[in-house]
Amino acid sequence: MTRVLVIDDAQADRRLLRDALEADGFEVEEAEDGQEGLRKLFAGHPDAVVLDVLMPGMDGWAVCERIREFTETPIIMLTSLDREEEIVRGLELGADDFLSKPVSPRQLIARVKAVLRRSHSHTEESGDFRYDDGDLVVDTAQHKVLLGGQTVDLSPTEFRLLVALAEAPGRVHEYGALLASVWGDEYVDDIDFLRVYIWRLRKKLEDAPDHPKRIVTERGFGYRFVRAS
Repeated sequence: MTRVLVIDDAQADRRLLRDALEADGFEVEEAEDGQEGLRKLFAGHPDAVVLDVLMPGMDGWAVCERIREFTETPIIMLTSLDREEEIVRGLELGADDFLSKPVSPRQLIARVKAVLRRSHSHTEESGDFRYDDGDLVVDTAQHKVLLGGQTVDLSPTEFRLLVALAEAPGRVHEYGALLASVWGDEYVDDIDFLRVYIWRLRKKLEDAPDHPKRIVTERGFGYRFVRAS
């Protein structure tokens, strides 16, 4: 049975999350603070973690950072502040997904299944693909990206997003289509999530991220990947 660890200081919220997860067949472990959460993570090795950001003592940011020091277990963070700002911070610390409080049980289940699916398919590719414009190389067979001959370090999600863009240079990729392709159908309306990842790619691939030439915004529609001339 798939096990999920819920770390949240609010008992009512933990109960809501537990009931939703157990009703869908998950085994659930609870922790009321960061320290207890880490102890249960070390002892139980859950398949995924649902982690509240705002907790007394060791907050969710510190817990996320600590988890990433020793495991790639998927982490879904529960947020209630400025969402885009929290996504940026969470991604830098290694979080996989974000949900805004109050959490919809249906959305929670969909997101847990999605992060588990992605974590099990990091090494799987739909087929060999290679893009090479003389400066940027994207190679799915070797799972590598080179820029000017130098390796670019991308997360698995950043890599999938870049491949989705580079497979069709010049084409406008609509927001929802990109989200569904890279993250799953559960994310088609989560444009903030996509925007943050596009910015991360631009910082790694563009000479001037604020004035991108490779990954161009088509305002109101999506993004277009431009082949270097």
